Amino acid sequence: MKKYILLVVLATGFSFLAQAQQTKPKGVVADKILAVVGDKIVMQSDIDNSIIDMIRQGVEVPENARCQLLDQAMGIKALVLQAEKDSLPITDEDVETIIDNRIRSFIQQFGSKDELEKIAGKTIYQLKEDFKEPIRDQELAKAMRNKVVENVRITPNEVAAYFNKIPKDSLFYYESELQISQIVVYPKAHRDAEEYCVQQLREFKEQIESGKKTFQSLASIYTQDPGSKETGGYYEVNRYSKELDPIWLGKAFSLKEGQVSSPFKTRFGYHIMQLVSRNGDDAAVRHLLLIPQVTSVEVRTEMEKLDSVRAKLIAGTIDFGEAVNKYSNDEEHKFTAGQVFGRDGSGFLTIDQLDKDMVLMLQKLKVGQYSQPTEFTDERGRKGVRIVYLKSKSEPHRENLKDDYDRISQRALEEKKNDVLEQWFKKKVATYHLVIDEDFKGCPELKKWLSENTASNK
Repeated sequence: MKKYILLVVLATGFSFLAQAQQTKPKGVVADKILAVVGDKIVMQSDIDNSIIDMIRQGVEVPENARCQLLDQAMGIKALVLQAEKDSLPITDEDVETIIDNRIRSFIQQFGSKDELEKIAGKTIYQLKEDFKEPIRDQELAKAMRNKVVENVRITPNEVAAYFNKIPKDSLFYYESELQISQIVVYPKAHRDAEEYCVQQLREFKEQIESGKKTFQSLASIYTQDPGSKETGGYYEVNRYSKELDPIWLGKAFSLKEGQVSSPFKTRFGYHIMQLVSRNGDDAAVRHLLLIPQVTSVEVRTEMEKLDSVRAKLIAGTIDFGEAVNKYSNDEEHKFTAGQVFGRDGSGFLTIDQLDKDMVLMLQKLKVGQYSQPTEFTDERGRKGVRIVYLKSKSEPHRENLKDDYDRISQRALEEKKNDVLEQWFKKKVATYHLVIDEDFKGCPELKKWLSENTASNK
C-alpha cells in the first residue's frame, strides 16, 4: 500500500496525450474493466496510459508496473469514494483551473493550440471534457489523503529512530549547498527612454496597419520578450489565467480580431498587441514588448540607496525580511522575504543553480554577511541592483542529523503518514464492493484487495 500512498499525486490513471491519442485497431478489444471499487471502475486504458506517460517522462518502467499501477489506481478510487461520502469541497472551478493550466503547458510545449489538437486528434474543448473526471478524482484523492493524515505529527526521537534505521551505505551524499536571500531593485528608466519606446511602438502599429510590415516580422526582430521572439510574439491565452499580468490579459480580450492596440504599459515594459483569434474564453494574440533602457545614472542612484540599506542591516536597525518588504520591487522574491528557491522548490541551492554574477558575489562572502550592492542583468535582460545575504553554506557531506535534520524529519513524517494511511485502508477495504480481473489476481501488490468476497469480472 505504501507505494501508491506516496504516489497519489502522480498516479492519476491517465496521461493527457496518451488518452487523447487512443485508437481501437480493427478486430481488437481495446479496453476492458480491470477492477471495480464501490461504484468506481479502473479501465485497462487507464493503466496503459499511465505506462505511456512514464515512458514519455523518462521514468523507468518496472516489470511489475501493471500490478503496481492497478494497486495505485484502486487506492485512488477508494480515497475518492470516501471523499464523496465526506462531501469534501472540490469545486468545478477548481477542476477547470487545473485543466486549463495543464493544457496551456502542453500548448507551450508543442508551440500552438493547433499543433496540440493535431497531435491529440481532438479539439481543446474535447480534451477538457475528457479530463474532467480524472482531474476531479485526483483532487478528491489528494483532499481525502490530507484529511486522514492532517493531525499526524512527529517527535525528535521518532526522527532519530527513523534515521538510525537507514543503512550507512544508503545515506544521501550532498554537494555543497547554500541558503541565499536577496534584496533586488530594478531602477526605473528615465521618462525620455519610456517616451522613446512608446514612439517606436506607435511607428510599428502604423507599419502593421498600413500593410508595410506584419506583426510577426516586427516582433521577431524587435520584441524583448525572449519567450515569444521565435514565434513572432505569438501566445495562446485563457481569460481566467492567474499566471499572466492582468493588464496584459485584459488587453487581449478587449480587441477585435486583427486589431492592433495602442501602446500600453505593464510592469514588464511597453507593449502593442494584435488579436489573432478568439473563441469564448480562449484567445490567440501576438504582442511586441519594448523595455525602456536604464542608464548608468539610474543604476548609480539605486546603488547608493541600497548602500544605506546595507548599513542598516549591518547595524541591526532593520532585519532582512523587513528590508525586502520595504525596498525590493522584485515580484518573484518580495513575498518570500527575499529567499531564493531551487528547481526542486527547496531553499537549498547548489552552485550550478546560481547565475554567474551571483557566483562571483559569493566568492568573498562569509555566512551571515551581506554583499555590497551590485549591478546585474536578469534572464529577461533587465538591469537591476541587489544585495545578497548568505544565510548558510554546507560542505559536501554524507547525510547526518545535525546538518540535515529538516530533510530527514520531513521524510520520517511522510513515512509515519503512510503508516497511518495504510491502517486506514485496512479498515476500509473490507467495506468496499471489489472486483479484480482474473489476470491480476496473482499480483502480490493486490493481496490487500482480495478477499473471499472478491469476484472476477469475467
